Amino acid sequence: MVDAAADSVGDAAGGMPGRSVGDIASRELLSCAPDTPVGDAAQRMAEAHLSSILVVEDGRAVGIWTERDALSIDFSSPAGFERPIREAMASPVRTIAASASVGEAGLSFKNERVRHLLVTDDAGRPLGMLSQTDIVLNHGVEQYLTLRDVRSVMTREATLLPPGIPLAEAARRMHAAGTDAAIVLEDADQGAGMLTERDLVRLAAARWHAGTVGAVASRPLVSVKANAPLLTARNLFAKHGIRHLAVRDEGGGFVGLLSFADILTTLQYEYIAQLNATLRERDEALMRSHQDLFLARQVIEASLEGVIIVEAGGVIEYVNPAFTRLTGWSAEEALGRSPSILKSGLHDEAFYDRMWQELTDRGHWQGEIWNRRKNGELYAEWLSINTIRDAAGRITKYAAIFSDITKRKRYEEEVKNLAYFDSLTGLPNRRLLMDRLGQAIANAHRHGTPLAVMFLDLDLFKRINDTLGHDAGDRVLAEMARRLSACVREGDTVARIAGDEFVLVLSELADPAEAAKVAERAIEAIQRPVEIGTRRVNVTTSVGIAVYPEDGDSPETLLKCADLAMYQAKQGGRNGFQVYSPQLNARSHELLVAESRLRAALENREFALAYQVKVDMTSGRMIGAEALIRWNHPEMGVLLPGAFLPTAERMGLMPAIGEWVLSEACRQNRGWQDRGLPPIRMSVNVSPWQFATAELVDVVGRVLADTGLAPQHLEIELTEAALLDHPAEVADDVERLHRLGVAVSIDDFGTRHSCISALRRLPIHALKIDRSFIAGLRGTAQDGELVRAIIGLCHALGMRAVAEGVETVEQVKVLQQANCDEIQGHLVSRAVSPADLETLFNQDLLPAE
Repeated sequence: MVDAAADSVGDAAGGMPGRSVGDIASRELLSCAPDTPVGDAAQRMAEAHLSSILVVEDGRAVGIWTERDALSIDFSSPAGFERPIREAMASPVRTIAASASVGEAGLSFKNERVRHLLVTDDAGRPLGMLSQTDIVLNHGVEQYLTLRDVRSVMTREATLLPPGIPLAEAARRMHAAGTDAAIVLEDADQGAGMLTERDLVRLAAARWHAGTVGAVASRPLVSVKANAPLLTARNLFAKHGIRHLAVRDEGGGFVGLLSFADILTTLQYEYIAQLNATLRERDEALMRSHQDLFLARQVIEASLEGVIIVEAGGVIEYVNPAFTRLTGWSAEEALGRSPSILKSGLHDEAFYDRMWQELTDRGHWQGEIWNRRKNGELYAEWLSINTIRDAAGRITKYAAIFSDITKRKRYEEEVKNLAYFDSLTGLPNRRLLMDRLGQAIANAHRHGTPLAVMFLDLDLFKRINDTLGHDAGDRVLAEMARRLSACVREGDTVARIAGDEFVLVLSELADPAEAAKVAERAIEAIQRPVEIGTRRVNVTTSVGIAVYPEDGDSPETLLKCADLAMYQAKQGGRNGFQVYSPQLNARSHELLVAESRLRAALENREFALAYQVKVDMTSGRMIGAEALIRWNHPEMGVLLPGAFLPTAERMGLMPAIGEWVLSEACRQNRGWQDRGLPPIRMSVNVSPWQFATAELVDVVGRVLADTGLAPQHLEIELTEAALLDHPAEVADDVERLHRLGVAVSIDDFGTRHSCISALRRLPIHALKIDRSFIAGLRGTAQDGELVRAIIGLCHALGMRAVAEGVETVEQVKVLQQANCDEIQGHLVSRAVSPADLETLFNQDLLPAE
């Protein structure tokens, strides 16, 4: 293929270490108005030999249209070229500062999943456009490209197009396959060719909507052998001005496609690993040839991570360019000085004493640390220090490598704040309430003191929103939160758990009767008039009270009892309180029957599995399924897990039930594969109790052996609660499962104070965002921000983000914009039988917009 590349490749023989984005970005920018037809935009791009065009409205870039977007053009009709570009553009436009490094830009392409970044100056003004091609040609790693072959980075098979199919059909196939190029097979008249996004832009510019793909393919086809070095492929890209190569095997057959993006992705993962290995072996490298020493120096100089080498006496003798970029200290300023110039002042001397002791005893130290840049700005870094010894074993130097993790720390803090506090009132939300209530119960149990839970609901609050508007309602809620907080002691908790519902937790009561006095104070405080502009608003509340341990010994039970008492208070006339009594909550007859029958259910084969699909957000296809247990009760019909698993856990039946679920799910998955259906990843939930035992990994291994299912087709889901309640056992089991080849994901993420540092150290495959967050996507903007923050955190930790409980097309749109990886929920499929699930293989399950 000889199509013109969007980026200049003729003069790029390799990048120089330390170059910034502003040095390599194209300064030529195209722009158009939102109503511009896509055909006109394509014509301008083709004439300018550029791969993107900005969509500008009122002097502001509102979107971008690239060659990738040309795949969605309807080439079957001239009308397809007249579609306004506002309907086809990508938005928002991803940007990067001109001062950012080439390495940072490479990571941005990977994390943002785009191929173009708008380069801006310090004031945010557009300067130029950066593409993936620029990064690959300026990464400065020719040595690395020589050591790897094409096959090692090739990520996809070739899309092959018969030469006689219409152009519109070719574009549709490429769009469905998610590929930016396809090979057009040879026919009797001419050889094979290539059809790329660039070709589609050129054809759209000419309003070409007729003819076959063979007539418009770019020829000749440039190819490379699968066993050729990556450097050979890179040179072919530069020589021919192209961005795609056909990959052939030894027999000349097509085995795949190679693009700039494939090289870029691989560089980000392997570059730093090569650097770390070089540092650990630096003392050995000093005794090697001058050529090896020069290579190590080049790798360190080009590193994306900061490197500093300190003499045994504590004086800096070397820093690399990344050190200057991260700290603000130039090499001239840093050399000969102490590393203490970076101290933040946030760590005490004991912290540094422990660090040096570990360096002395073990020869290395690794961990998070806060340091200070030259301009005084604090930043968090992940730091690794290794000692270097001479032939006599004496420490001669210390070599350190570090990266800036401030952005990830910011993600962690954002997730914590958004997940546990109500944005309107600043009070704890339901998630944090349940955590604090659990701690209060544990404390009350240790000290033998009662505690009370009060559930408050504002009476007829909907009238305020309906008559005065939601802004007035929000002001009332904020004022009620302030008044309730003034009614309790410092150690008590006031939370807002829903629109006009509040919960008070009163800890360490001397007498349960104190709760009634607090309720009276709260009712009196609430009913004082609220001034809203010129209006006086009168509000009352109904209060329900439950007491530990008389009314329950768990957060859920106490909250339920207080809720029931609150409704009884409403029925009694409102503006009052009711103390819970057992008569308010008669035990469910169904639960009694379930408990009496549960022991015999497993033996009588009354359990069955239903399966809910997991859909890949990129392909729209089923990527996996979650096994969900059902109890076919003889008298009560089908019971869901929540109706019987808690009882089964109390009765000690979970090991047997859990092994049955695991075995049945693996057997079913292997059965589908034996019948020729595409392999999928089967997810099985494991209870916290099972992770606390020492047999889980052995059971998994035994089941895989018995069913013949490959480990990579099984995923174990554990809850966030299991990770927190049994940290040591879970960490050990997760590591063992990882070695076994079984993936592990975190279910219900965000429902507890998760230890994110623990997640970072464990080989976790994915985080499943709790359905309560997804349901909130139909509500406030805060919930959307929270979901985007969690997805960003997942990707920062190298994990896939899975959204569960997806029920609306609007939720899918938000999740797609946030780059969520997988979804499951009633919108794509409810939990179905194995036979019904078989009908979903190879279907596009994403809803149409």
